[in-house]
Amino acid sequence: MILGLPLIHGGAARQALERNYPGRMLAQRRYRGVRAGVWGPRLAGSSASLPIVTSSQQGLENALSLERFTRYVKWAGGDRARALELYSLNTKLSEALYTPLQGLELALRNRIHTVMSASHSPYWFQDSSVMCLQKQQKQVEQAFDDLVRQKKQPTPGGVVAALTFSFWTSMLAREYEELWRRTLHAIATKQNGANLERKDFARPLTQIRLLRNRVAHHEPILYWRLPHWHREMLTLTSWLSPSVAGWCHSVERFTAVYPKKGYRLCEDGRESLATAS
Repeated sequence: MILGLPLIHGGAARQALERNYPGRMLAQRRYRGVRAGVWGPRLAGSSASLPIVTSSQQGLENALSLERFTRYVKWAGGDRARALELYSLNTKLSEALYTPLQGLELALRNRIHTVMSASHSPYWFQDSSVMCLQKQQKQVEQAFDDLVRQKKQPTPGGVVAALTFSFWTSMLAREYEELWRRTLHAIATKQNGANLERKDFARPLTQIRLLRNRVAHHEPILYWRLPHWHREMLTLTSWLSPSVAGWCHSVERFTAVYPKKGYRLCEDGRESLATAS
């Protein structure tokens, strides 16, 4: 039994379900590591399906905010069942992006901290001659306050872990161009050994941070060029730490989860295809 529905085997059972649920497709194979005996959408002509709960569709809609679910209903062209399928796909893709996002964030903050500690001090983030953005200074103060409130020692490692991804991406802002040329350039190199410019990181990181925030807040991401940004995450991580990038490749599931033929979204009465490229 999966999500309140029985696994279906045999021709008679299939015919019974086809009669009870006309127009739907039954997946009788392993889908993303789960034996799926439930109904799901055909994605861009694919035979793959998404496991969803059809018996409690109204309950799921009630649990989701109207504003949030309305986006999926529009994407599904008014088909509420397909809207839930798209919501399920959004959830699975968000989950699959967690690993490359985690690898990138950890590699970025640890490389910056290592390089800045060697050139300044382990508490470099408290050096007003280094930190030129006021918002970062406030973020450091907040990190210290949070650690003290939690009765933890504000060690360099503790502060680094408490600082947000926004703090670390801001270290690649144009205000730090001179710091990049003098010190921060040492955080990464391309696989061919070539040096990197600050903009090589800053440009993609801005969008990746926005995508990360949407994933963290359970927001819709299906309209993003997800395969492109997935590749960007892995590329940046490989520049920072080939070891972390290798680990990400070994455990991440995005490529397996993303529909091989993409998926279709309706917008303003027109249907567009989100491809795997």
